Amino acid sequence: MAQEDVFKKIVSHCKEYGFVFPSSDIYDGLAAVYDYGQNGIELKNNIKEYWWKSMVLLHDNIVGIDSAIFMHPTIWKASGHVDAFNDPLIDNRDSKKRYRADVLIEDQMAKYDEKIEKEVAKARKRFGDAFDEQQYLATSPRVKEIADKRDALHARFQKAMNDMNLDELRQIIIDEEIVCPISGTRNWTEVRQFNLMFATEFGSTADGASKVYLRPETAQGIFVNYLNVQKTGRMKLPFGIAQIGKAFRNEIVARQFIFRMREFEQMEMQFFVQPGTEMEWFAKWKETRMKWHQALGFGAENYRFHDHDKLAHYANAATDIEFKMPFGFKEVEGIHSRTDFDLSQHEKFSGRGIKYFDPVTNESYTPYDIETSIGVDRMFLSIMCHSYNEEQLENGETRVVLKLPAALAPVKLAVLPLVKKDGLPEKAQEIMNELKFHFNCKYDEKDTVGKRYRRQDAIGTPYCVTIDYDTLKDDTVTLRFRDTMEQERIKISELRGIIEDKVSIASLLKKIQ
Repeated sequence: MAQEDVFKKIVSHCKEYGFVFPSSDIYDGLAAVYDYGQNGIELKNNIKEYWWKSMVLLHDNIVGIDSAIFMHPTIWKASGHVDAFNDPLIDNRDSKKRYRADVLIEDQMAKYDEKIEKEVAKARKRFGDAFDEQQYLATSPRVKEIADKRDALHARFQKAMNDMNLDELRQIIIDEEIVCPISGTRNWTEVRQFNLMFATEFGSTADGASKVYLRPETAQGIFVNYLNVQKTGRMKLPFGIAQIGKAFRNEIVARQFIFRMREFEQMEMQFFVQPGTEMEWFAKWKETRMKWHQALGFGAENYRFHDHDKLAHYANAATDIEFKMPFGFKEVEGIHSRTDFDLSQHEKFSGRGIKYFDPVTNESYTPYDIETSIGVDRMFLSIMCHSYNEEQLENGETRVVLKLPAALAPVKLAVLPLVKKDGLPEKAQEIMNELKFHFNCKYDEKDTVGKRYRRQDAIGTPYCVTIDYDTLKDDTVTLRFRDTMEQERIKISELRGIIEDKVSIASLLKKIQ
């Protein structure tokens, strides 16, 4: 099945099973804005808990805050967002559709990579077990031709972005014969800059109102609270401040479901260090964050680092952790060495001294900063994409199952009475009432047990327990495992011990400690 078709099925599955709904759905939705349903919010909260505890529970020198969405407008002047938070915009005159010029070019580079993958796939099929992929990539004239075109485009694109040469970006689009996906034409406008921040009025009257922005990132809320946290917490370098919160960007092209939205959630941690040690800490946080992702068990081959060609104005090093989505490797987390830019800027614009006095060196200086920033929604999407499976069963049926990490699953245990009579529902409720204090349980008595199993498979429930007539005699139940569909007869008293550790966030944290 084509990956595009797989992605469409995942989007449909998210709506059908209460994970993600288009926002304002009964009014035909609002572009690039989504609501999380009853199962989606449980999964989302579990992702956030996993991240939060991995930061503030496992590190003695990291604490959390929750800063306001509305912030003083000068903050965004100091951070550079008012002047520099722009994307290159281009329109197709025939379709009247608007695109990011850099994304169009990045998609073109991805097409060259896809062509190379197709050549490799054909060669693998032709040579069978004797196929040596590395040798083929190094010696194939056809692959070299495609790779040379990609590399030349990459070098040209990198220079244009670093110089922010809008004319050159448009010329690349023309030279590469990139067409509008809607109209199929190359009738492009000039490239121009577009600021991504949402502005609104703050105050009770038009005369007294001032212009403020919905924050486009959560990082600045950490920077402006740096001194408050450092002093009240008596924090010594190195130390970090973590935050989870909403951010807002007026994206030119919001697409690929919840991958790129106008209202989204970020999990960010700013780690303050002594100047001169930042590259060492940058390397450490790269390793730490990759370990966090891989603890989910999705396979190391589905992750990669992608170093930035164009560094942001505040950074001296930057990389992305990319995950293999159905539409290619895409960024889920950014790790940046932001130097002392942010703290220095806020000290300059606020007129307040926020330098750190180092008791070891007996000097005052502005700390450097390492940032880890992960999109909750992108993380959610990557988990859904990897977990979605369609399996052919021995009886010819197909089951759709979400093989979610047990600790992240919305429901940990489904409690199913065999029939709705003879005291079985009462016994099932008794088990529910005992276990619901320890992990999220769901009671279900509608339809056959087989259909109920399929419903739980579709939302990723790792365990189902069935209460039957033997339960009333010997206090045993049938425990079913989602991934294998195997069943085991166990004592009710053993249920919590078998399940609890495997479905707890602690089970993931132990893998990365």
